[in-house]
Amino acid sequence: MGLLALKLLMSRQRGSKHLGGQIQARNRSVASAAKRKISSCQHSNLQGCKRMAFSGPDLPEDIWRHIHSLLPLRDAARVASVSHAFLRSWKCHPNLTFSRKALGLNGIPCQNDVIARDLTMKVDHILKKHSGKGVKKFRIELYIIVDPCYLNSWLQIATKLRIEELAVVLPSTYNANCYDFPCALFVDDGCRNTIEHLCLGGCAFHPTAGFGNLRRLQLFWVRITVDELGCLIFNSSALEHLTLKYCNTITYLKIPSLLQHLSYLMVSECTKLQLIECKAPNLSTFYFNGGQVKLLFGDSVQVKTMGMCCFAPCNTIYNARANLPSIVPNIETLSISSVSEVINTPIVPVKFLHLKYLSISLEAEHGAFPPVYDYFSLVSFLDACPVLETFHLAVSQTRMKHDSVFGDPSHLRQRREYRHENIKTVKISGFCSAKSMVELTCHILENATSLECLMLDTIDDVDDIGRHVHETGECNPIGRHMIKEAREALLAIERYIMKKVPSTVKLNVLEPCRRCHAFAA
Repeated sequence: MGLLALKLLMSRQRGSKHLGGQIQARNRSVASAAKRKISSCQHSNLQGCKRMAFSGPDLPEDIWRHIHSLLPLRDAARVASVSHAFLRSWKCHPNLTFSRKALGLNGIPCQNDVIARDLTMKVDHILKKHSGKGVKKFRIELYIIVDPCYLNSWLQIATKLRIEELAVVLPSTYNANCYDFPCALFVDDGCRNTIEHLCLGGCAFHPTAGFGNLRRLQLFWVRITVDELGCLIFNSSALEHLTLKYCNTITYLKIPSLLQHLSYLMVSECTKLQLIECKAPNLSTFYFNGGQVKLLFGDSVQVKTMGMCCFAPCNTIYNARANLPSIVPNIETLSISSVSEVINTPIVPVKFLHLKYLSISLEAEHGAFPPVYDYFSLVSFLDACPVLETFHLAVSQTRMKHDSVFGDPSHLRQRREYRHENIKTVKISGFCSAKSMVELTCHILENATSLECLMLDTIDDVDDIGRHVHETGECNPIGRHMIKEAREALLAIERYIMKKVPSTVKLNVLEPCRRCHAFAA
């Protein structure tokens, strides 16, 4: 795509009809000169003249370098062979990203010594030919086993460059034991203080100092102690984004109040983590994915967007309703995912006074979501959000074990004391014939006075997949139990819900694909 865009740009530069008179005259003179050169080439048949036919428009070298910098590394290397200008700018290419795709090794098995040797030779060749000027990004994302000596030699070169982005991402199979990131190479303040984005994966990391201008830090499968991480964070006061994934040596994460610029924090699947303490006053976005942890946020923390996904059976929704209003009182967008809820959503007086968007995902860990959980209890969660505008409930399961509305359709519960005056959009994915879910839906229709749109999807569509047809022309497979349940859900909608839909509300019911999800009784 990079080469195609470049050719298009050069074509437009040569043939544009919308330029001013002076520029048009210049193009005519360039075209005349090009014709003379081509004619000369035809007579002398010199190879050098043939090359001039591909030299492109006469542009300043800094513009050529800018165009060249926009190309992926592989395309940039290719066009360097057809243009003197690109050959010069190739030696100063600002983005040195060495990935399997960039080096033409995408799709080749990682465990191959021949491929590893070929890869190291390519990287060595590029670095030796590079002038070392103008480099902004230096990324090694190989996902292939490479001799640590080569990695160290490449990073030795990186220390001599005034780079802004440094990444070393190795295979997770390294298990952070095969490679120690050479912090000693970065002890020079001049080098360390130019790095704004640091990304490390599949290695051990033992920093003894911070990075003065570091704004973004990403650690994946990295072995680092609590004290080492604390030292790094404490001495990187410019930090804005922090991401920690699969860092299983961390048991405690402490973020001090001096991180005035930190606005984004993601912690995912750090299996031994027990406590997150954050006092960064301007933290606005927080995402967590993992087991049950204790959250301690300072009074001045201003989190507005939050995502909680707990893969352990720890009643995530219950705890969120009971505790989050006091921990993040200014939250506006909240997404919660739970694999097990055996305690119904509690009724507590504290409210989410600013929450406008609420998404709750219930993902069954063992096929069916626990039947002891009462979907209707979510009414109390909605009541705790007086300015809520959008509510999305997604239930992902392979079979339904709740009591069906058809078993006892009488005495559908109602709670007239709860009014939801600002809810405009409601979507329920994985809608089933469970009596408590039908009761929840009817309650919303009767008490959400500003409701504009209600979507009921009988197939779970958490990630916008499953029911929809993709490029292959087929939907993802769904078990017989859920196809049958989807038919039951459609009947429940027709019998108990449609008659309660006000004329001002648009009802959208999504059924299984009739071609891919046909079910024979």
